[in-house]
Amino acid sequence: MSHVHFIGVGGSGMSAVARLTAARGHAVTGSDMRESHYFLALREAGMDVRIGHDAAFVDGVDTVVISSAVRETNPELARARERGIEVIHRSEALVRALDDQRLIAVAGTHGKTTTSAMVAHVLHGAGIDAGFAVGARVFGVEGAVAGGYAGTAGISAVEADESDGSFLRYHPEVAVLLNIEPDHLDHYGTVEALHEAFVAFASDCRTLVACADDPVVRDVASQAAAAGVEVVTYGSEGSGADIEVTPTHLLLSRQVDPFGSPQARDEPKGSIRPLGEGDGAAAYPLSVPVPGAHMRLNAAAAWAAAVAVGADPSRAADAVATFAGTGRRYQARGEAAGVAVVDDYAHHPTEVAALLAAARSAGAGRIVVLFQPALFSRTQAHAAAFGHALSIPDADVVIAGVHGDREDPIPGVTSQSILDAVESRDGSTARVVEDLAEAAAQAARLARPGDLVLTVGSGPVTYAADWILDALRERA
Repeated sequence: MSHVHFIGVGGSGMSAVARLTAARGHAVTGSDMRESHYFLALREAGMDVRIGHDAAFVDGVDTVVISSAVRETNPELARARERGIEVIHRSEALVRALDDQRLIAVAGTHGKTTTSAMVAHVLHGAGIDAGFAVGARVFGVEGAVAGGYAGTAGISAVEADESDGSFLRYHPEVAVLLNIEPDHLDHYGTVEALHEAFVAFASDCRTLVACADDPVVRDVASQAAAAGVEVVTYGSEGSGADIEVTPTHLLLSRQVDPFGSPQARDEPKGSIRPLGEGDGAAAYPLSVPVPGAHMRLNAAAAWAAAVAVGADPSRAADAVATFAGTGRRYQARGEAAGVAVVDDYAHHPTEVAALLAAARSAGAGRIVVLFQPALFSRTQAHAAAFGHALSIPDADVVIAGVHGDREDPIPGVTSQSILDAVESRDGSTARVVEDLAEAAAQAARLARPGDLVLTVGSGPVTYAADWILDALRERA
């Protein structure tokens, strides 16, 4: 047993890895600057986690775990470097914690968290006690702490993060590729380098579950198939994918079930077995409790991945209907003064657009959006696209100041560049309020009975949901 210390343990991904590391019998400690939900869940589970960063915290530890957000100036990291203590990335810590597991790794620009949580939920619903490491709380799985759960089945689902190339550390049995769009170019430099990384990820597995609706994913899947990977595609109705998704069913044009059987695992890679008797098609009912067409696609990917490691197809399809969601993915935070407040992690223009479309499809009328852009580099690259995504009718949009996170400010890059790209639509308004607390207060003032308030972004905007609810209760 060794002593492993996590810097930034209260983050969604770090807390999950800390949980799994502790489950392997290691002594785990951690530190962070604030008490997040994930931090408190670890403390409630009995782990020694502390607020603040102190060089003394790493005295006597064997390994220090960091994420890309931890700067070299962090006193704990500096002490570890000075004393020659092993320092590893959280993805390497996760690989070590799951070194004896059959892995399902979910990657893509959008939807990784929800889909990896769906995989875990579907496996549990099919009677497979799978482990998981997901960047959010997974609701409905007993024994889970934050986004981490050890499991007993020898199978684990992980969210594979491409932002810093760390997803290439996984060597999964099943890889899921949801979509690919230009993002994290601060790390990759070019779109071509980003695509090459996805090709490397998709080619390093036994079975690839790939979205046929995304042209870049189709190209990556073709290259993976040429490398001998077994490819299963899913997509919208009429896409010609192996699994077509309708509002009510999963339609199979080819057999997916044998992928999880011992006999199928012994067959050559790259083969897809026919369904057998009949016309080569099958259907499973699909009921997804989370709104949005993109959620139905995510559910299809999760179903296919679960079946690929041996889940019963019918039980897996039934399990989708009971998916309780994850933290910060269209998460209902409460209602006050006749106003509903929903929190969501969307932080890329495509995600923001999908979120707003899902809210409309769920019956939302007038919407108040509090959006906090994350990272100066992303804001610089996608300001116009963010503005377009936020250009919706019958809405009031409040844009908070940019949350820089691990980045230093870029001169001239502010939330104003997003506002400049917002187009006025029927009954809509938009403004920038730099201070997050004042932006939340403004959103609360704009909300009227019957409205839906959305707090949107990957940073501290999640805390604004509670601030807005407090303000609404006070008003009521």
